[in-house]
Amino acid sequence: MGKTVVFDLDGTLADTSGDLIAAANVCFRKMGVGDMLDPATDAATALRGGRAMLRLGLERLGRGGEEAVIDENYHVLIEAYRENINNYTVLYPGAMKAVETLKTAGYRVAICTNKPTALAEQLLRDLGVWEAFGAMLGADSLPVRKPDPEHLFETVRRAGGDPDNCVLIGDTITDRKTAEAAGVPCVLVTFGPAGGDMAALAPEALLDDYAALPGMITEMMGPVT
Repeated sequence: MGKTVVFDLDGTLADTSGDLIAAANVCFRKMGVGDMLDPATDAATALRGGRAMLRLGLERLGRGGEEAVIDENYHVLIEAYRENINNYTVLYPGAMKAVETLKTAGYRVAICTNKPTALAEQLLRDLGVWEAFGAMLGADSLPVRKPDPEHLFETVRRAGGDPDNCVLIGDTITDRKTAEAAGVPCVLVTFGPAGGDMAALAPEALLDDYAALPGMITEMMGPVT
């Protein structure tokens, strides 16, 4: 079985924060309080998920701890996001060129994300990159999700790779913990909203530019023979 490079999606392959924040603000407008999140300053929170965004907005309203309100509005956020999933989202520069270079060199490529599976597939299709990956597992593909290592291992298996011979490319402490639990190397990108915090997580490598990834992977995993 082959060597596999597994990518996170949000904040790693694509900046999805603008569309996520727009969906959260739909919820706040329906509450009658107007937009509570700013795409320029709250992108890091957006990439931690829908509940994190709702929680932040409620805290700014002095309503921290109202988990029932978060639960009530989460489905509203998901539906708003589904209807406008690709208005502001952009793939990071060079991401797909790096993916194709890795594939040409013989590596398998896949996506392991904590985004709901249907939304992840919808976005990848909208971006025109669905067919580029050998497998994609989302938050609800299995009974477990990142940082449980089985989420990563099963992604690798479905891509036809060896779970003991993979690398995880990500942008959060969740990705770092997943790789640690799996006993595999982790590369964290520095160009996402929380990029300045990645060095403190002590990954095996930091990625500043996707152009450097193919060479980094060859050095880390060895060439595909």
